[in-house]
This record gives sequence, C-alpha cells and structure tokens, in this order.
Amino acid sequence: MAESAKTFEELLAIIKDSEKNYNTAKISKAYELAEKKHADQKRESGEPYIVHPIAVAQILVELGMDTDTICSALLHDVVEDTDTTLEDLKKSFGEDVANLVDGVTKLNQIALHSREEQQAENIRKIFLSMSKDIRVIIIKLADRLHNMRTLCYRNEQKRRAVSLETMNIFVPLANRLGITKMKEELEDTAFSYLDPYAYNEIEQLLEKSKQEREDFIELIKSRLRKRLAMDFDPVPTIEGRVKSAYGIYKKVYEQGRLFEEIYDKYAVRVIVNTVTECYYVLGVVHDMFQPIPNRFKDYISTPKSNMYQSLHTTVMGREGIPFEVQIRTYEMHHTAEYGIAAHWKYKEGVRGKYKLDSRLNWVRQILDTQQESEDVEDIVRAIKDDLAPEDVFAMTPKGDVISLPLGSTVIDFAYAIHTQVGHRMTGAKADKKLVPLDYEIKTGEIIEIITSKDPNHGPNRAWLNICHTNEAKSKIRSWFKKERREENIVEGKDELEREFRRNLIRIPENELADFLALDMKRHSCETLDDFYASIGYGGVVLSKIMPRLKEEYSKRYLQPEGEPQFSEVPYHSNRRASSGIIVDGIDNCVVKLSQCCSPLPGDDIIGFITRGHGVSIHKKDCVNYLSQKDSSPERWVDVHWAGDNEPSNSYYKVVLDVVGYDRIGILADIMQSLQEARIMTHEASARVLKNGNSSILLTISVAGTAELQGIITRLKKVKGILSVDRSAK
Repeated sequence: MAESAKTFEELLAIIKDSEKNYNTAKISKAYELAEKKHADQKRESGEPYIVHPIAVAQILVELGMDTDTICSALLHDVVEDTDTTLEDLKKSFGEDVANLVDGVTKLNQIALHSREEQQAENIRKIFLSMSKDIRVIIIKLADRLHNMRTLCYRNEQKRRAVSLETMNIFVPLANRLGITKMKEELEDTAFSYLDPYAYNEIEQLLEKSKQEREDFIELIKSRLRKRLAMDFDPVPTIEGRVKSAYGIYKKVYEQGRLFEEIYDKYAVRVIVNTVTECYYVLGVVHDMFQPIPNRFKDYISTPKSNMYQSLHTTVMGREGIPFEVQIRTYEMHHTAEYGIAAHWKYKEGVRGKYKLDSRLNWVRQILDTQQESEDVEDIVRAIKDDLAPEDVFAMTPKGDVISLPLGSTVIDFAYAIHTQVGHRMTGAKADKKLVPLDYEIKTGEIIEIITSKDPNHGPNRAWLNICHTNEAKSKIRSWFKKERREENIVEGKDELEREFRRNLIRIPENELADFLALDMKRHSCETLDDFYASIGYGGVVLSKIMPRLKEEYSKRYLQPEGEPQFSEVPYHSNRRASSGIIVDGIDNCVVKLSQCCSPLPGDDIIGFITRGHGVSIHKKDCVNYLSQKDSSPERWVDVHWAGDNEPSNSYYKVVLDVVGYDRIGILADIMQSLQEARIMTHEASARVLKNGNSSILLTISVAGTAELQGIITRLKKVKGILSVDRSAK
C-alpha cells in the first residue's frame, strides 16, 4: 500500500512522476475549489477534510485515470457536503466532471422508509451513472478504499457496518471490474474488522512461516530462472506472491481445510511477451515439477468475466511442498492488476459520454433485471449474485461457450443462450444425459436444451425458485407480465386480500387506491390493476411491503381522537387464567389479549390501559405497540406472566403458516404429527402458491411459547416442509 499524499504538492509530484499527460492547471483549479469549500471541515481522525479528496485522487492517478476523473475525485464531496451545486461545477469544469460528481453523490435528501432502502437507491444511482460512464464506479471504489484505510477512527458499530457493505457490494464490483489490487485490499481490510480473531490468527501463521516461505519462493524462482535462461533472452520476469489473508480464510474456515492443505498458498508468476510463450513455459514447468491432477486452469482460452487471463497450474517440487504457477503476458498482467482501468481509453479535451463496450454489458443487464423486479432493495441481492467471483463455463452442442455464475441451473443456461430458448424449454441434457431442470451445470459440460415447437409455450412460475441468475428471473417475470396480465391481476388481488386478512387490515374499497398510493408510485403502477398484476408476476413482494402497510394502517385507522383502538378478544374465562398476567401497580383489573399479535406465555408483553375495557395485552414486537407507544406513554404499563415455573392448565390459540412442497398427503402427515403430540387443532386451510408450493394455515392450542417452539421443530421434520412460522390471527 503506497503512502497516501497529505498535501496537494505531494499529489502534484505523483502526477508529474506518472507517464500520463495531465492538465495540471485544471486539476489545480479543482483542488482550490475543494480546499475552499472543505476549509472548516474535519475528518473523524482530526485531519483537515481535504486530505480525503487528495488521497482519493492519488489512488486514481496510480490507476492511470484521466484529468476529468482526477478533478472529480477532488470535488466528489463538494455537492453533498457544501453549498456548491452541480451547475456550478458544470460552468467551471465542464459537463463530464459535473456528471461524474453527480454519479457518486448520495441521495441523502430523499426521504426513504429504511436505511436498506436508502442504500439500495444509492447503489441503483451509481449503476445508472455507471452505465453512462464507467469512471463513476472507479471513483467510488477509490473513495471507499481510502475510507477503509482510515476506518480505525470510526466507532465499532460503524466499522462493522461499513465493512459489511464493502464486502457485499464494493469487493464484488472491484472483482468484476478486474481491479485485483484494489479488490484484495478492500477484502482484507473489511475482513480484519468483521472477524478480527480469524484475521489475526492467519496473520500470525503467515508471520511465523515468513522466513521459510520467502526462502522457498526464492528457491523456486532461482530454479525457474536458470531453466528458462536456456530458451529465453532476456529471461522472463518471475515474481513470487502469497495468497491474501481473506483468500486463506475462505479455504481454512469456509471449506474446513487445514492451513497446510492450501495448495495455492505459495505462488510464482512468470510474465512473458506472447501467448505462444505462455504455453511453452507451461510445458517447461510441467517438465521440471510434478503437476497435481485436476489443478490446471486455462484462463487464456477462456477468460474470466472480469477480463482476467492467465494459465494456472499447481505443481510439487522435490521438497514436497505444493505451489501454484501463474503464466501470463505483460498485457494480461497489466489487465489483472488494473482491470477495466487498464483498457478504458479516454480522449483528453473531448466532451461527451463514453459508451460501454461488450465487456461491460453486465451493467446494463443488472439494471434491466432491477426494472423487471420493481423492488429497489433487490439491487443488493443482484450485486451479490450477478457479480459472483466464481464462474462456470459450459458449451452448447455447437461449441459456443456460455459463462454463468457458480450454482446456475440448466434454466439459467437456456436463458443465457436466448430469451425464446428459455421460454420454450421443456428439458435439458448434460453430456447427452437427461437431467432435471434444477440440475446445476459444471465447467466443461456440453448442455443441450430441449425446446417445444409450440410458439405459445411459456415458462413455469416455479422456475423462479429454481433458476439462479437474475437475468433468467427477470426474463421469466417479464413473460408473465406481458402474457398473463389477467391471470396476474386475479392472483395478485387474491394474495393481497389474504395478507390483509392475516394481518387484520380492513380497508374500504373506495379508499384502497389512496391507501396503496405510495407503494403504487414506487413500483410505477398507475392503477390498482397494475399493482395487482405486479404482485401476481412477482414484481412486488408483499412480505417486503407489509410492515410499512401495517404501520400505515395503524396510523390511519387505529387512532381516532388520539386513542389506539386495537382489536381485542376476552382473555380467558377460567379462574386460573384471570391471574395468569400480573399488571404492575393495578389490582383486580380486567385483562384482555389483543388479537392483533396473540401473545402467549413466554412472550415479552406490555399492557395498554383502555377506557372502560381494562388492560389490553400486546407483544413488545407488535406493530401496533411499536407504532403507538409514543402517542400516550402514560397509558402503557408493565405487565408479566404469572407462575412462569408452574405447570399451566390454560391454553391459547395460535395460527401457524406452514409452507411446503405441494405433494399428495402433506396435510395428512402434518395432522398426524400434531395428533401424535396431542395438540388440539381447531382449523386448517390450504392453498397453492404461485411458485408451486403449498401454504397451510393451522389454528392450534398451546400452553405457551416453549410448547409452540417444540411443535414448530416437530413440523419442520415432516417430509417436504420448507418453513413453519407463527402468524397473526
């Protein structure tokens, strides 16, 4: 890691030492504005704030970026943190600089429902800007890299939150852009904060074997240099490297290997001039050392999705220590270190937008996926999935290579070939053998997709739970959106009504559009039918919007004249139940359980003093309590269950939502399991979900949360059950 520049003079010296022809007058002008606007601001380290933009600019100079990118780095926080406007930047520095700064500026001014939503919208904005100019994300990565280098000055909670976001979003982005040096530093730094114990343990293991490791690598380099000198003049560049701390962690902790079992812990890199020389050196290496079977990878003939190219082989020398040899050309090496920054061609002084080339089609693909999903928070999941660091390569019968993320199924393969191939798919073969639709493809396989001749043939809704890539899911949703609108409206309306009934939400028909207006707008739905259709084809996920709808319902309909009007049912008529809850400070009062959350013995509870109806009991995580607790704090009282250690003769109704595969006999197996446990079942209803699974609502009686948890565990063991959750009545 290079020492960060602290002053603009140090940055100018680095700029002058670089081989690029920079417009230093424009860069100086950008610095002067940034220095003036950030003059009174300090970082949490106590340093002047301007140190941060200077350090970000230095990182970009080291990547070989252009003048406008360096200016944008110096100015990247002035719009967000000062009174400077984008119009000011456009007038002083041109449209490109203004657009770049706008691309990395957060959406702090927009009121959104949650921090996750805020994060997702910021990332969506970056991707939209990135689709117009890739430099946006390179600036953002440099900004995050310096923030990670100085993260020690933040509090522990902030360090973990920033590190988690870095690991989930910015590391995959750096990897997909092929900027290996930046990716590994971001990864290792985030890892050191997320699991400091494991990080320190690995660092100690590496430090303990440092001298031995260096001696071993030097020995291998010496042998290679001596042998290659017989065929090359001058001798190719030979380097040694050690696997990153996080790379070792993934194999030790996630794959359960011993430290000594990591074959590519030590590596030697040979850099030559041509591709032909790469394969010649490979032959020399295999002649000198014993190759380890199944440890050879040819990323030259089949490059990774991030443009990485090299030959990888793991061999063993006379010492009995396995090590990896990487062989590449100088051009490949430059690409491996700097990724997209090594290939992007910028023309100084030419205005206009830079178009994406074929290597960046995945940016548009992710954006298209998000437009189909209509759920802003899905962007985070898309980044984790679509920017997966590991790919598999399979071929069509004609020999075309298809690259897909690890874990992709034959459905993903079909849609990667062509949308219509996916829509008309009826089956698949892997290496000429029939395989099921959930079969995960493996590198090197020949995949044949069997299609229907019927032009009206379409996908199955259950495929959404089988396929792995967001591209395939997007195309399936799009088909249902266009081809099954009436069916989607009926399905979506039924699903919304079921959710409303389960959550005791009752909205008059003439007020429904107004109640859903915010969510309709967020999902670009002009009418209720559009909204129902979006639910039906999967664009709107009700589980994600119901918490907000419940909160909105509570505000609108449960608070007339400032008093919450919770739905209530009488507590219990038996004598023991009347003393089952103790209300602090109140004797001999009427106690009622609220139907909105149906508390059970063992739940954390709270009481609300009603007017003329005693004390209403709610769970402490009840949405009504959480939304109303600040409105009349003097009427909320502490309550607790009596006789926690005594056997109870009282029973309480509770509703369970059981989801499983839709198979013959599943309901009978569930009822038999409850009968064997001597559990009273009052009601059972089943329905088929749009993904092909079945949902069964069970109303049963239990003595408390301990017994309920035992029942849930028991039901999960029934064949085909996917989940068992407690539901509101």
